[in-house]
Amino acid sequence: MSRPFKIEIAESEEELKKRLQTANLGNQKEKLMMLWWIKSGQVKEQQKIGKRLAKDTSTVTRWLQKYRTDGISGLLEIKKALLCKTENR
Repeated sequence: MSRPFKIEIAESEEELKKRLQTANLGNQKEKLMMLWWIKSGQVKEQQKIGKRLAKDTSTVTRWLQKYRTDGISGLLEIKKALLCKTENR
């Protein structure tokens, strides 16, 4: 059994639920779900989040660290893909 973690989710359950309904990308939905589960008290361990989302606990740890440092906007930030070398020809 993994140890419980402590994190304060600034957003309300309602706000997270609204964002979940409007999220377009699967990755963002997973991250919002994670925050909503924590905020609503449904999960108290990173391992359980990982199992629910079928993600490794290191991924969950990374996501939570990103939320702690950069907030929800940093967590949900979409990274731009690098241009393919074939496009530069």
